[in-house]
Amino acid sequence: MDTIPQLPELLPERISRLADLASDLWWASSAEARALFRMVSPRLWRHTEHNPVRILRQISKERLRILAADPVFLEIYDRVLLGYDFDMNRPDTIVATYHPEFTHKTIAYFSAEYGLHSSLPIYSGGLGVLAGDHVKTAGDMGLPIIAVGFLYPYGYFEQHIDADGKQLSEYRHLNFINTPLEQVRLADGSPLLISLRLAHDEEADLYLQVWRVKVGRVTIFLMDSDLEINTTNDREITRRLYGGDKINRLRQEMALGIGGVRALEALGIKPDVWHANEGHAAFLFVERLRMEVMRGVPLAVAIAKIRSSSIFTTHTPVPAGHDAFMQETITEYFVHTIKELGISKEEFLALGKHTEEWGEAFNMTSLAMNMTGQRNAVSKKHGEVTREMWPQYGEIGSVTNGVHIPTWLSQEWAELFTAMLSHDWKRRLTDAPLWQKMHDIPDEVFWSVRQKLNENLQRQISSVLRREHPYNSDNELIIRGALFDPNALTIGFARRFATYKRGALLFRDPDRFAHILSNINEPVQFIFSGKAHPADSGGQELIHTIWEYANDPKFRGKIFFLENYSMHSAKFLVQGVDMWLNTPRVPLEASGTSGMKAAINGAPNLSILDGWWCEGYNGRNGWAVNSPADATPEEQDAHDASALYDLLEKEIIPLYYNRDLNNIPRGWVKVAKESMASLIPQFTSERMLGEYIEKYYKKALG
Repeated sequence: MDTIPQLPELLPERISRLADLASDLWWASSAEARALFRMVSPRLWRHTEHNPVRILRQISKERLRILAADPVFLEIYDRVLLGYDFDMNRPDTIVATYHPEFTHKTIAYFSAEYGLHSSLPIYSGGLGVLAGDHVKTAGDMGLPIIAVGFLYPYGYFEQHIDADGKQLSEYRHLNFINTPLEQVRLADGSPLLISLRLAHDEEADLYLQVWRVKVGRVTIFLMDSDLEINTTNDREITRRLYGGDKINRLRQEMALGIGGVRALEALGIKPDVWHANEGHAAFLFVERLRMEVMRGVPLAVAIAKIRSSSIFTTHTPVPAGHDAFMQETITEYFVHTIKELGISKEEFLALGKHTEEWGEAFNMTSLAMNMTGQRNAVSKKHGEVTREMWPQYGEIGSVTNGVHIPTWLSQEWAELFTAMLSHDWKRRLTDAPLWQKMHDIPDEVFWSVRQKLNENLQRQISSVLRREHPYNSDNELIIRGALFDPNALTIGFARRFATYKRGALLFRDPDRFAHILSNINEPVQFIFSGKAHPADSGGQELIHTIWEYANDPKFRGKIFFLENYSMHSAKFLVQGVDMWLNTPRVPLEASGTSGMKAAINGAPNLSILDGWWCEGYNGRNGWAVNSPADATPEEQDAHDASALYDLLEKEIIPLYYNRDLNNIPRGWVKVAKESMASLIPQFTSERMLGEYIEKYYKKALG
């Protein structure tokens, strides 16, 4: 396997450490490092979706020789490397300074997906992006986390929308040579392989190879079953994210939990704290229990030890979102484990017992709740819902999600913060008084940044159209954004298309909505983007509905749908729109983070009061709809759509177009500044991780 460590051979010695930067996703959170790779080749930077590994493999030797002699490039190169080395070795991290008890400790963090960068597509949506932001922040703060997950060779699907608005799904094999991956090898150079037997009647063990990816100070170990030594069925286990049937899901979760624990054991890593991000990883607690019992620890003592050192985070307020398996299937797959634990089938099944609509089941959330001493939801509202769903498990707290600001903040804002707030603003993300200084930034300066970001979004849309849709019909190009106007009020709605998110709510009364958008003197445009799972017919129908409305003459040129939503396109959207729309059905939004990303870039939220917005909305930093929770779904939809129309028509659009002689919407800027000032310190992932440390990680250390 041709992997990233061979890159230095391609580079002149003077700039050979570009390979170090490209192989560590630290660069993705550094505006200056991103600018450095953009300088290597602006064209490749655009066409590789900002992938430094691909750039360095495709760039010409002549161009590299020119860069190695360019004093401007070398000055920036040296400065970036200085910052990188300082970050990797600084002794005064937040954790070292304020939480020294974590010195020489290890926290194992398990997640089925990680949203780190679009060049490594092992994520599907919010859960993975949250996990990615969690580990990035741990690196920034110096928290000793080792993360465990899967490397999916086919990742999550690529979305294409045909001319009729139908979602098409395509799985492409990940070209490992263009990723910052390194295969974990033994001292003799052979790959590290982890083995486990799934069911008692399996013909052979399942083997997992292990890959390493660096994210600053944090290492993520990713397992992969796509090996020739495995059977065809076993190779399928990790090929696709959330692919296959119920049995494949069980086998995948066994590989994640059991294989992950064994991988850490093989690597000589002995975590002090274990954190399962969602129920997919809950079998890690079963494997820990088996290993303790096999070492001679009495069962009750082993269970107590595991519970005291373990944390479980649930992200799912929808009962159907919690994985549950037939009890007969579980006993079939865990027959050897049950024997090694020295307990009956009934005692083992009791670890995850839960009554589903279809009968008694083994539920992964029940297992995680049972085997952990500390449990949390991902917003205060979600905590209330979770305690109602799982009352038998005692205390369930909450840590509201946050976002990794260096990843999601535009370079334009980062430069302005350095110039006008503080040179060390990255070290003061939770410093609320600092962010109140946003109000001191001149409106003209603030508005000029917002206009620049609108223009960046327009250029990105135009670039995609030229590159991917050069021969489409005019109507189709219009739906895809050809008539995007950077001077119009632009409202974004981008997320996973699940039915509870009500992506088509604004079209409930098409005539009224069309009338709101009909004022040519106050133009308004909506950008929709997002994927529906290939098995989710309801989500796909929502996409089709929006596409059809976008093709209706009443809405043409005002409703756009951008296909193949990814972290790459998400950045342009959350940075470039003027306002973010969120319309979940209460109380089904656990937290949500896309609105946070827009808010930190100066785009206020218009959202149903659910999830994080219940805590974020203060009456001055955006707009809220208080949905009647006790109403029927039909009544909720009617109420919420009407409230959205009223806000758009009577408050939002007039405020945006109320301009002074300098064409600056002073009232709108005031709301946008308040959005940034109030929400950056409250919803940075540094605040989030600080809460995990204080509420859970310290307690788990004992």
